[in-house]
Amino acid sequence: MFFFGMNISAQEKQKVDIESGYLERRPDFPDAAIYTKDEAGQVYIVHEGVEMWCDQAFVYLKDNFVKAYGSVRISQGDTISMNSKYAEYNGNTQFAFASGDVVLTEPKTTLKTDTLYFDRIKQQAYYRTGGTVQDTSSVLTSRSGRYFAESKKYQFLSNVKIINPKYTVNSNQLDFYSETGTAYLYGPSTIVSETSTVYCERGYYDTRGDTGYFVKNSKVDYENRTLYGDSIYFDRNKSFASATNNIRVLDTINKSVIRGHYAEVFREKDSVFITKRAVAITVRDGDSIYVHADTLRVTGKPENRVVKGFYRARLFKPGKVGDDPTSGKCDSIYVNEKRGITKLLRNPVLWSGENQMTGDTIHILSDTITDKLDSLKVFNNAFLVQKDSMGYNQVKGENLIGLFTNNELDTVNINKNTQVIYYSRNDKEELVGINNTVSSSIQMYLEEQQITGIRFIKKADGKVYPPSMLPENARLLPGFQWRGDERLFSVEDLFKGKSAPVLPKITGIPLPKDEGEFFEDIPEDEIELPEESKLSPKDLQNRPEDPKAETLESEAKRDSIQKVNDSIQNGN
Repeated sequence: MFFFGMNISAQEKQKVDIESGYLERRPDFPDAAIYTKDEAGQVYIVHEGVEMWCDQAFVYLKDNFVKAYGSVRISQGDTISMNSKYAEYNGNTQFAFASGDVVLTEPKTTLKTDTLYFDRIKQQAYYRTGGTVQDTSSVLTSRSGRYFAESKKYQFLSNVKIINPKYTVNSNQLDFYSETGTAYLYGPSTIVSETSTVYCERGYYDTRGDTGYFVKNSKVDYENRTLYGDSIYFDRNKSFASATNNIRVLDTINKSVIRGHYAEVFREKDSVFITKRAVAITVRDGDSIYVHADTLRVTGKPENRVVKGFYRARLFKPGKVGDDPTSGKCDSIYVNEKRGITKLLRNPVLWSGENQMTGDTIHILSDTITDKLDSLKVFNNAFLVQKDSMGYNQVKGENLIGLFTNNELDTVNINKNTQVIYYSRNDKEELVGINNTVSSSIQMYLEEQQITGIRFIKKADGKVYPPSMLPENARLLPGFQWRGDERLFSVEDLFKGKSAPVLPKITGIPLPKDEGEFFEDIPEDEIELPEESKLSPKDLQNRPEDPKAETLESEAKRDSIQKVNDSIQNGN
């Protein structure tokens, strides 16, 4: 595509057409035909569709070699143009070199560098001393770079940076396609803006559309939230990111994390949506509290976070060593961290120690200063059940209020139309009788989650029956429901009875094509180079310090090893 395809060969009788310029022969340059600009303008040379302008040209017909000086400009059609202070072309090797304020221009990008090498056979240009590419929306810089004319691809190596008014990209290697403005990132890479930082080790970014896709060790930092996932989609225009498979959303201010296998983050709305085994984990008073639902939504500023869980919601708080955990189930769950309130909505059940509590709605309140459990409230159709070796201790009423000390339930008040069935035992745990009483209110006392005493307020009617005198069908209060088989004893029980989600296969970003070295591996003494050239054979050799493209066999091997390890861990 470039002018460096001109082949000044006497044998093939291909000639360079000198359209303008003053021709002279000088004794000090006996082998050169020298053309200098005149009143008509610069020296103008045409060859096989390529045009060249310069102030002076030295044409060495014997060596098929041209040297151009002063305001050199070379173009082919309307697509590519190059300007420099100096340029030379070796027709035997079809190789060219330009130096001095080199500017390579195509329809959507401009490359600037001090020195540039051209290989017409490979259709490639290369620089190794630092270069800058001006795109329609960004500026790209790197220590070395390569341009592939056929694919219109730039391959930037070593200390690559994209500067955009909205963000800055840093990468080990970046492949940039000038027609589309798309960039492929390889190796540790960051995209930094005022509101977010993206990190990945393999990714894709549309520099003009401001969207990206990242698949290896990827994360997005949104000030007080960090999103991790096997793959992440990022849209700067909408302040939106989504992640797929093995998701984590860290809340650095509120000491919480949400896990799942699909997530959406809306930064401006301070909203996170997560599903597929979604679970929110919050540290409170040194313990972790787990909230799970088919779908979780977290909204609000850091100081006023609200968690909402929809459908088949579950709550789990591990107990201290030797203690039973606290757990619950409901259709939907609501957590307001600022107010210290958790609401279990629609068919809720809560287990605190050995106590099962149900009702129309359950509220759990925490001390916002100490993060300890403070109290709980059960509204409408309150029912407390505790299993006894002979049956079930039961208390029911309209509402229930429980009080906690050191995160353990120790006092329970049940109000309005209360009824109780209680298996009374003596100090030796021997059954004394079965208490069946109706009262306006009841207060119960617990130690180590066991009922140790009951106080009746405005007792209406009741009696302690010997076990033989109270029939089995009278030992259960109306509305009794034992749900002990639903109780959660471990974190894994959050997903008990739920099928594992089907995870989509992540569409990866392949490693870049192995383009090989720019310079051929030829011994110095075999390199064809005219005496008149400014270059030396060492300039046309690959150097140990030249950065290498991230085709990396080792990278591919690491990926292969990782896949094997993943397969082993998954039991395949």
